[in-house]
Amino acid sequence: MSSIRIECVANEGYRLGESPVWDEKEGALLFVDITSRKVCRWSPVTRQTQAIPVDAPVSSVALRKSGDYVITLGTRFAALKWKEELVTTIIQVEKDKPNNRFNDGKVDPAGRYFAGTMAEEIRPAVLERHQGSLYTLFSDLSVVKHFDQVDISNGLDWSLDHKTFFYIDSLSYSVDAFDYDLQTGKIGNRRSIYKMEKEESIPDGMCIDTEGKLWIACYNGGRVICLDPETGKRLQTVKLPVDKTTSCCFGGRDYSEMYVTSASDGMDKEWLSRQPQAGGVFKITGLGVKGVPPYPFAG
Repeated sequence: MSSIRIECVANEGYRLGESPVWDEKEGALLFVDITSRKVCRWSPVTRQTQAIPVDAPVSSVALRKSGDYVITLGTRFAALKWKEELVTTIIQVEKDKPNNRFNDGKVDPAGRYFAGTMAEEIRPAVLERHQGSLYTLFSDLSVVKHFDQVDISNGLDWSLDHKTFFYIDSLSYSVDAFDYDLQTGKIGNRRSIYKMEKEESIPDGMCIDTEGKLWIACYNGGRVICLDPETGKRLQTVKLPVDKTTSCCFGGRDYSEMYVTSASDGMDKEWLSRQPQAGGVFKITGLGVKGVPPYPFAG
């Protein structure tokens, strides 16, 4: 296990770094800074990050089959043309909830974009409860709402056989599983497969590896944990030099590198002086596993 290496590759002190996604075509890492309203792309070749400013909190980014990207922006699903820095609204949800915004989102194996909402935070992880819902944007650009009463809609992914959907509502301190119908995109039979330990704190973003194990970033827990969704057992803990780890994905040439985003919002000067890399993006190598490439949105 001693071969694990953690390196801060982008240390711009992002306020709320989230939604890392590997873009194989560009050979680059996409991610967002929700609070600073930026979509970012980091290149391992130049070691530089490009950022595109947007007009609302941007909470997730995904690849698009036809090229460029889709994002969740405020309570909108939107398209982003990178070179032109052009954002076009696809559809808006929750027009009756001006205090809500989207949070984490991800594309399923059939090319549908799943994303959930939450109330805007008063301060990190403090917000009006049960205001969020989980949605799917289909390739015909229609939207379906799955359920409401969500606190902080967060990490999501699918099992390797595409029969299970994994999901996190952060303030439930639980990782949940649903039966999944890939043909229709319907979910059902919700159950908890893992309850967070106290020191792991709040479950945030999540990804899956080629062995079907789940990796979960622990907000305020300063770590990424690996779970076996079949047994509900924690297999591994990787500690990072920052507390506010927010999300994770696999990337690099063969998807053997893990990228972890983090946040600096809500940290005072003393805390930041102890964790100068807070808000940075980290690369973890030597885990000995590979990830599943991200699916592009089919619409």
